[in-house]
Amino acid sequence: CLRSFLSPPLPCSSLLSPQPSSREESSAAQIHFNPIQCTHDPCNHQIEANHASEPLAARQQHAGGGVDEEEEDPSIWPRGGCAAPRAVQTDGPHAGGEKPSLGGRRALDASPSIGLRIPTMESPPLKLNVGRGEDRISALPDELLLRTLERLALRDAVRAGAVSTRWRHLPHQLSLVALGIRHFRRATLAETMDAFAAALLSVCPPAERHCECQRSYAIKDLRLCFYPSAPHLSSIGRTVEDVLSCGRTESLEFLISLLPGEYTPSQLAEFGQQLMSFSRAYQDAFRCLTRLSLKGLAFGDSDLNDLIRACDKLKCLTLRSCRLVHRHSVLKIDTPFSGLQELEFIHFVCRRIELISVPKLSKVDCHWSLKNPPVRFGYVPELCEVSLTRQPKVWKAPFLLSKCLSRSATNLSKLHLNFYHQMIWIQPEQPNQLAVIFSNLTDVGLFCIFPECDLSWTLFILEAAPALQKLHLSRARPCAKVSEEGAEKTNVVWGPSNGFKHFNLKWLEIQGLEEEGKVTNYIRLVMERAVGLKKIVLLGEPPCEDCTDCEIKSQVDEASRRRVKEELAHESSSSVEIIMR
Repeated sequence: CLRSFLSPPLPCSSLLSPQPSSREESSAAQIHFNPIQCTHDPCNHQIEANHASEPLAARQQHAGGGVDEEEEDPSIWPRGGCAAPRAVQTDGPHAGGEKPSLGGRRALDASPSIGLRIPTMESPPLKLNVGRGEDRISALPDELLLRTLERLALRDAVRAGAVSTRWRHLPHQLSLVALGIRHFRRATLAETMDAFAAALLSVCPPAERHCECQRSYAIKDLRLCFYPSAPHLSSIGRTVEDVLSCGRTESLEFLISLLPGEYTPSQLAEFGQQLMSFSRAYQDAFRCLTRLSLKGLAFGDSDLNDLIRACDKLKCLTLRSCRLVHRHSVLKIDTPFSGLQELEFIHFVCRRIELISVPKLSKVDCHWSLKNPPVRFGYVPELCEVSLTRQPKVWKAPFLLSKCLSRSATNLSKLHLNFYHQMIWIQPEQPNQLAVIFSNLTDVGLFCIFPECDLSWTLFILEAAPALQKLHLSRARPCAKVSEEGAEKTNVVWGPSNGFKHFNLKWLEIQGLEEEGKVTNYIRLVMERAVGLKKIVLLGEPPCEDCTDCEIKSQVDEASRRRVKEELAHESSSSVEIIMR
């Protein structure tokens, strides 16, 4: 019974059990349910270790990298490019529904526009057997009612079943169940996890429970966000394996985070070992995991390799504010037989990350603040997207991309680098050093370049990537409320080769036109070399909420863009289209 989903609380028997009479049902329908107001998301807190004896940089890196609610909401995790099932959202700003699928649109928006005669093959009208005293919605078949409930938050779906005998069996037939810990906040960790485990058991009853509310439809997509509480992990593991026993579960996703607070390194290591014990005790559950997100845990040098090998179907792994027990060790991932496709490291504390062999890996996102380079790629033949973000607190020597990326990554098509308005942490190099790696690169984004920096150094990427089609540069100055403290900013100097021409670049996008002359000269350089350029997009600076200077900055920025556009259009006789957005 989902007592935690209902307000005010009701007895378990009144939530999902039959109602004895129509009078009682009518009375139940009079109950006013108010959504529980969650003051904060327990998965939205930074996990800060009490590293009193460690250097400041390590403490800053460990605590950095906040996560918004969407990222922590198990119902709206990204689907890795695959077609997503209808999502039932229990958390986050989009709770209560999603854009309907094509089938849903056909069901909801099937009527043609007025005045247009569109020949269609119409199915015969649905005949509803509406009994006396019964509403037309309740007379709909279960299939349509389920499609309606699957666009609601899980709490609302359960409430619908709690107040009507016609609807009471439907929550047990939902094919997608997304359950987040944020709905079960209690005074203690034990009470919170007790409520979570009870709710999970209610929507996923064990197979031996023979009753009218028994699930007649298998769960195809199960997403759970919970704390690593040792006394409750066994209950969660048994329930998940019971769901998997039906054999029709296509997606299983865990988001495991610590209760907000401060922890010593030994406590973080203990939680990490609890997770490893959990994976060994419930091997069937972990074998079917398709996505795993961990936050705030510490691992031994070989633990993550063992965890990836134990998850046969794992496609996506996110490690946020995690660390190695020995923070000066190198994290080596060598899983040649895994199907892992996406890796995300958000402020992972270790000396360096080495991806020795991950043959199915297609996407890597890495945020770091310590040594350069943060990651070294080994055998990654299917790698397509790389995103690197660094906010350096102290100056570190820039590194060569050829020393970070792998020559096996010949399918690399998208590269995004975010400098966070701080120093430029890559070093321009001769294009022939990157020719193999960049042979199929089509999309490059260089974000948050500090405005005083010269831009001509970026042309080394254009010269090394003959297939490049889109280049985006962002150089807007951060809002006054954003701290600009960090490593010393030094200009980067690099001159393009004489006579170089690029034939595939079609789109140049620039955001932030402070120091107009510098930007205009850079655009001229690109236009001279990119003979196939079709569009130049001058983007306005993004608005900042609650900032008194932003309106003035926006007006200045628009005027700058107009002047740059007019100057380029006056000088150029080419067919390049210049757009302001």
